Amino acid sequence: MAVQRRKGLRVALAVSVGFTASVASGAIVPFLGPLFAGQFLLSSSSPMPLAKTLGMAILIVAVGMFMSILTSWFGDHPVVFLLLLGLLYFSCFVAQSSGKGGAAISLILIIAVMVPLFGVLNKELAASILSILLLGVLSGAVLMWFAHAVFPEPASVDEPVQQATLRSADYKRALANTVILLSIVAICLTSDNLTSAAVIPITVATLLAQLDTAAGGRAALGLTVVNLFGGIVASFAYETLGLRPNLLSLFIITLVVCLILGGRAAARSPYAKVYAGALTIFLILFGLGVSPLPGSAAESFSTRTLYVGAAILYTLLATALLWRSQPTEAGAT
Repeated sequence: MAVQRRKGLRVALAVSVGFTASVASGAIVPFLGPLFAGQFLLSSSSPMPLAKTLGMAILIVAVGMFMSILTSWFGDHPVVFLLLLGLLYFSCFVAQSSGKGGAAISLILIIAVMVPLFGVLNKELAASILSILLLGVLSGAVLMWFAHAVFPEPASVDEPVQQATLRSADYKRALANTVILLSIVAICLTSDNLTSAAVIPITVATLLAQLDTAAGGRAALGLTVVNLFGGIVASFAYETLGLRPNLLSLFIITLVVCLILGGRAAARSPYAKVYAGALTIFLILFGLGVSPLPGSAAESFSTRTLYVGAAILYTLLATALLWRSQPTEAGAT
């Protein structure tokens, strides 16, 4: 219990400090570094070794570079571009269905959604997306080590080694997930609204990963409520910040939310991944609200929350339709 409490405190500290520092420095995508830090910290109670951190950074930057090249070469050829994106998404979902990849696969999916959308809908941002990704990875690693320095793990405490649960790859479900995500990406690529294009597919991608933890309708309903709660909290946080728009208020608001969602995401629970997804949605929505990202200011924050709700509803309806013929054991964990 104490191990999980320290992990939750580390997540809350790293994310709130990182988010506040990113906003203070005028970062275009302020949620990226804190998002990486949260993923790193939730994956283990021990700090990620330097070699593994460098490997993760190289992987993320390589994926970002690959997606940037793919977007510049094929962005004007939508059919070919969507087929290539579908192949990448399918590979990620196959890895997830077999229990491989861990947090790296989730990060790759988020990057594989963000980079094409930014590349097609905002040429100025596309030119700097690699530097944004690199800065996000490096700041996430620094925040991870900072949090471990403040809340270190006692030397006498050995975290149980948790082996990944490997399963047979479910190609049918991976294909269904690919169709669900690719369809919404295709719709958003034709939209002039960068905010909606950023929020909706990322919500769908994170929700698809979480749905594997839902063993039944009641669990899926709980998952929906928690994720929608992340969007509602982001909306409430944004309105609260408007009452006293300063960095101290921003830090306190983010810290409180991260203590609630991050603490539950750090717990030993089959639904920890759900709260981690809700934290991701909160960071993205809240980050877009306070970001200088072009095109985000023209849209009301309540509308973005509705986009999250629409994305959740779309995902549940699509999975109910496309998963219903799948064997029930395929989604068991």
